[in-house]
Amino acid sequence: MGLSFDDLKSSRLRLRRIRVADAEAFAAYRGDPAVARYQSWSEFSVEDARQLIDEQEKIELGAPGRWCQMVFELLESGELAGDVAFCRQRKDPRQMEVGFNLAPAFQGRGLATEAVTAFLDDAFHRFDLHRVFAITDAENLPAARLLERLGFRREAHLVENIWFKGKWGSELLYAVLAREWSS
Repeated sequence: MGLSFDDLKSSRLRLRRIRVADAEAFAAYRGDPAVARYQSWSEFSVEDARQLIDEQEKIELGAPGRWCQMVFELLESGELAGDVAFCRQRKDPRQMEVGFNLAPAFQGRGLATEAVTAFLDDAFHRFDLHRVFAITDAENLPAARLLERLGFRREAHLVENIWFKGKWGSELLYAVLAREWSS
């Protein structure tokens, strides 16, 4: 259905659409409190994963205004290491929001950097993007550092702009333009 990322590879990873067989591994790391801490969920079950996968199977990959979920797995073992989500903006499809998660067992190896780099190298061309942005919790320093390593510029520090898990939270907005990415 629609565009395929199944052949998108980096030196250690394959990025692809999420599928039913991923439900248990996907739920295992997304349900980890360290992963859920900065996300909209507090718990993430296998049933939650199956529901998300079912929804993803019904949408065209990259459809403006729809969040699309991809996973990345190790080429060597096929183990699911994390995911990349993206949403092309409905009003301006040449702008895209991106997010990512990494299973704790795979942290500290540069895999998220490699996955997001491979994804964006392809997405800028595939979707003729002008700008990609990411929003992260201001306390999520590993995500902020990853974005900065990738060349994203911090455009805003939004102070207590969101009611999040029972308290006011602050967010950082990062972005990179196509001409910056290509250089």
